[in-house]
Amino acid sequence: MTETRTATLFKELEIPVRELVIGIKGGGEMATGIACRLFNAHIRHIFMMEIEAPMAVRRRVSFCEAVHDGLVRVEGIEAKRISHPGMIPDVWKENRIPVLVDPSWETIRILKPHAVVDALIAKRNLGTVLTEAPLVIGLGPGFTAGEDVHMAVETNRGHDMGRVILKGSPEPNTGIPGTIAGFAGERVLRAPCPGVFTSHLDIGAPVKKGDVVGHVDTEPVITIIDGVIRGLIRPGTRVRTGLKIGDVDPRSDTAYCTTISEKARAIGGSVLEAVLRHYNS
Repeated sequence: MTETRTATLFKELEIPVRELVIGIKGGGEMATGIACRLFNAHIRHIFMMEIEAPMAVRRRVSFCEAVHDGLVRVEGIEAKRISHPGMIPDVWKENRIPVLVDPSWETIRILKPHAVVDALIAKRNLGTVLTEAPLVIGLGPGFTAGEDVHMAVETNRGHDMGRVILKGSPEPNTGIPGTIAGFAGERVLRAPCPGVFTSHLDIGAPVKKGDVVGHVDTEPVITIIDGVIRGLIRPGTRVRTGLKIGDVDPRSDTAYCTTISEKARAIGGSVLEAVLRHYNS
């Protein structure tokens, strides 16, 4: 059956939006914002696919942490690690979001979801194709609507952030972090060398300019602004030089450490829009 015929058949069956099955590639901050936005809109047949050792900076708002901890909660919504796709219906009955270690996305081929969202934010397409589902959505650079995805979402901060693109591509990767309270690149903590990251601080800790946040092997990781640690990778993680390993928020509001950001919430709304545009048209 062709992709066009498959999409047409689903529409002919008039599937209730609440019954849609949606697979999300990734479980980081943006993917979690999407999952929560869909969940709160009562689209709850969601499953998320991750790698064996996901590395999130904003760990308090990333469902991929379920891979490490088994169960995590973000803004009252719980995600649970499971070992195989056959467990997904039971987790849905628990009103939770299942997270699987599935780097090759085999679960998509097994469940045949109505929509697939590539939320890896890899700045390039790592293998997503139009034929994975009747609706395939890609976030940010690396996707072209009408070629490798049906719709793309602009992720770059600015006037067009969150725009649903039906033809063409999001803006290229600028490599510049979004500005918060006047700070952009200054708020990002990066590995000064290759090695193992360690830290005596936790997410939410206040820091001052010049403070040592942690070490990569024996090299210190130093913040150059005041604020609170909004995100920090897990201590014990092996990193490469220049890798983003933390985020200092100059607004110093610890509530921002455990709640979904405005960007993730906006992009989640855009994915919800894309789903509704496709299945309610």
